[in-house]
Amino acid sequence: MKNLCALFACFMLVGFMNAQVKRDSIESYKLEEKRELKIQLPRNYDSKSERTYPVLVVLDGDYLFEPVAGNVDYQSYWENIPDCIIVGVSQSETREDDLLLREDNSNFYEFIDIELLPYIEENYKSSSFRMIAGHGLSATFINNYLLKDIPLFRAYIALSPNLEVEMRTKLKERLSKLEDETFYYIATGDEDESDNRTSVLECNNGFKSIDNTKLHYRFDDFKDANHLSLVGRGVSRALKEIFSLYQPIDTKEYKEKILTYEGSPFDYLIKKYQDIEYFYGFEKKVVENDLRAISAACKSKDDAEAMEKLALYVKKEFPGSMLGAYYIGMYHETYGSLKKALISYKSGLSLTPSQYIDKDLMLEKMYQIERELKN
Repeated sequence: MKNLCALFACFMLVGFMNAQVKRDSIESYKLEEKRELKIQLPRNYDSKSERTYPVLVVLDGDYLFEPVAGNVDYQSYWENIPDCIIVGVSQSETREDDLLLREDNSNFYEFIDIELLPYIEENYKSSSFRMIAGHGLSATFINNYLLKDIPLFRAYIALSPNLEVEMRTKLKERLSKLEDETFYYIATGDEDESDNRTSVLECNNGFKSIDNTKLHYRFDDFKDANHLSLVGRGVSRALKEIFSLYQPIDTKEYKEKILTYEGSPFDYLIKKYQDIEYFYGFEKKVVENDLRAISAACKSKDDAEAMEKLALYVKKEFPGSMLGAYYIGMYHETYGSLKKALISYKSGLSLTPSQYIDKDLMLEKMYQIERELKN
């Protein structure tokens, strides 16, 4: 197990090194100083593109930035989550002064709101979906942004916070009345610092009973995890939960949601991607894995109309790719017009191959149909 974890860490580090990590800084009049930033941009980031990316602000960026940025780069590489912009805020010499929010000291709190976020929006291709992560004291601090009349972030990753009773009460009330889709993740471990662990367990006792469809809540209590080691596991789990809708269709979703869906499999696909845009504020290009799942569901439910809609949709979404020709051919092959299927497969030979569809597969389908036509 230790070797496996080490291998995972090495792979994540290599991916992290391939991402675009840069040093930046912002001159803050609230803090009366220049604050250093670490920023990780997606691998294929293009400042001239119209594409925008979710932003994850990481407090305690001096040590928390690397595990968060590495996790994001690793999971986005496998398309489990979208590419994101990660912003780590340096606090090594100012941590307590930054994070101990008092009536006479709200400078850092306001710095994030009125200086940092506008700076990121102005200088980077950021979307409206904003997240924030903290650990220990900074995990306690991030909850203040959730208490604003209009919460500043859509997702909160609180790793081992220590929340007083009054704050826990305020948070429960706020989470109960959310009007926008909000993701809240909180975690502890069985070897966590005593006060933090007690606080998190008490939070969960209150939060788990909240009945609000706008709240997407997840709690973890990791075994064999202390205050430091729970970070890696918590970040990975939090990202998975926050972007659960974004993830490619898996076996569980296929069996429990698609096959039982009242509408057609094609309708399910369209709704899934519309929900992604609604939840996260950006459009996701349909992935081939999902096309394969929906086509399998069309066959399983013997839904010729849905299969035809899927084929036409693929042809429109992927012009110049073999995908369109393949799915048009598969529709005709499944529902009886073998000659039309053969023509479609042949038309795809000169097009660009995809992840799963290449010239060899197209030829194989052609030979198979030719044999069937001869019999």
